[in-house]
Amino acid sequence: MSTITHIVLDDANLPPPTPEIEQERKVAMFDLLEDNSFVLPVRDARPVPPGPYHLGLSIRDKRLVFDVSTEDAEKAAEFHLSLGPFRQVVKDYFQICESYFDAVKKLPPAQIETIDMARRGIHMEGSRVLQERLEGKAEIDIDTARRLFTLICVLHFGG
Repeated sequence: MSTITHIVLDDANLPPPTPEIEQERKVAMFDLLEDNSFVLPVRDARPVPPGPYHLGLSIRDKRLVFDVSTEDAEKAAEFHLSLGPFRQVVKDYFQICESYFDAVKKLPPAQIETIDMARRGIHMEGSRVLQERLEGKAEIDIDTARRLFTLICVLHFGG
């Protein structure tokens, strides 16, 4: 099975993240590198360079760009995804995260748990959208999709 062993998030043109967003990013990157599944399928009968892979994630020209290379810096794939299908779920996710971060400071555990369950549900929805958008380009499991969706949210931050 192929994996991602290195990831670069191109957030150079974004405003500085909040401490909460920065923490989400660090956790997602750590978890992603610890355990992931990333397979490039054969396309147009061309051979697929074997993994493990390095992944660059960026937003260019209002498109989400996956730049995939081998550990020897050989170009393995590059694909651009429309941001349209992600806009609403990312917006919803940021709103629920803001509510969650506020709740942690002042609400009782039962209410925090309810908001957290809603937050996880929206996060799963975004992960499923990502898996659908990557169909035919890359095969990822749900845990990898969840972590990548978090990083996509980080790239949307302030964008």
